[in-house]
Amino acid sequence: MAPINQENLARVLPDIANEARPSVAGALEWVGMGEIHAPVGVVGADGQTITSGARVNAFVNLTRPEARGIHMSRLYLHVDKALSSEPVSPCSIRRLLKDFLDSHADLSDRAMLQIHFDYLVRRPALVSDNTGWKSYPVSVNALLDRGQFSLEVGVDVTYSSTCPCSAALARQLIQERFREDFAAGSPLDHDAVLQWLGSEQGIMATPHSQRSTAEVKVRLVPSFQNLPFIDIIDRIEAALKTPVQTAVKRVDEQAFARLNGQNLMFCEDAARRMQKTLDEDERVADFWVRATHFESLHAHNAVAVATKGVAGGY
Repeated sequence: MAPINQENLARVLPDIANEARPSVAGALEWVGMGEIHAPVGVVGADGQTITSGARVNAFVNLTRPEARGIHMSRLYLHVDKALSSEPVSPCSIRRLLKDFLDSHADLSDRAMLQIHFDYLVRRPALVSDNTGWKSYPVSVNALLDRGQFSLEVGVDVTYSSTCPCSAALARQLIQERFREDFAAGSPLDHDAVLQWLGSEQGIMATPHSQRSTAEVKVRLVPSFQNLPFIDIIDRIEAALKTPVQTAVKRVDEQAFARLNGQNLMFCEDAARRMQKTLDEDERVADFWVRATHFESLHAHNAVAVATKGVAGGY
């Protein structure tokens, strides 16, 4: 049996997307493929490439109302080739979007790429010499619109938030208990007070804390060569002061308790801290941040959102 000639086979296979006409004509905002599984490489702060499994969305618009569809397989092949061959960067992403449009020159003038993956970083403990892996959900959203390229980087950071209101209420209860246990006018015994402070009877109320998330979207100035995920993450964690930990011994847990006590935060405080640190970063053209505190007191969440305030921006 003679080998199959792929070129001849392609000529005889039906292509309904090209041949058929839609029953209802109309231009479409976006058409493409969602949740493509692909590897993605990112250059880290140390210059090494970090590789993760990603979920990719690839889209173009459809400008011709009479066209039945786009060439979806071309989008997939472009994504596979680009992400498998080099780490993602603003330049590589722009080239990929241009490939989308070049392969749909008669159909599209806008292209979009969205990449979602987990960025793994090894983090040291607060006091002990232990380290552990920490996973940060990150994203890239890129658009090439009639020659205009824009890029957004997103990161999620998990941190601890201790309620300032409940801290004040707890302190008041401790004061009242102290008044009951140590009568006014009586001489205070230093050792007795010290023992009382270390007992459950003395510290009979504590503020409530909760695991919280910072969602951050950043639009970068055009000069960026690499995607600064870790720079943004480090900046946000430094502003919030209480990022969740990995490997923890008792000395680390105590240090974490101290950080929480020194950084009491409503969601408004957290949002303003992030707003301030990103405002001070000249590499950031615009940003959007959302602080969500998953309340341990309420069944609902406390949420605050802040932006840079750029005209026409977020």
